[in-house]
Amino acid sequence: QVQLVESGGDSVEAGGSLRLSCAISGDIMNTKGLAWFRQVPGKEREGIAAIDVDGRISYADSVKDRFTISKDNTKKILDLQMNSLNVADTATYYCAAGWGSSWYLLRGHRIEHWGKGTLVTILS
Repeated sequence: QVQLVESGGDSVEAGGSLRLSCAISGDIMNTKGLAWFRQVPGKEREGIAAIDVDGRISYADSVKDRFTISKDNTKKILDLQMNSLNVADTATYYCAAGWGSSWYLLRGHRIEHWGKGTLVTILS
């Protein structure tokens, strides 16, 4: 029933911007929180941004003031606008869905569904 499909991954020059989207199948927009994670080889998956069913948002310190998470309940899309990108942002980005506050979702707790990921490469 529930599927998450990321899109928008690309190669971008350092300092540039990129917008990722997650298309959501299933009726969860008003019952589940949503989040973005990223992972590089050899490192743990890192929570980047989360938005819960009440619209509360949490960001990781590494992306605060550069990335913006948003959702459209009608279109059933979760977006991540990424600005001022640097090489440290190179990773595979995943969208996820779960329950609870954005504080918990950001830390990977209560996650029930994952997308397959989209690769973002920042070029120097």
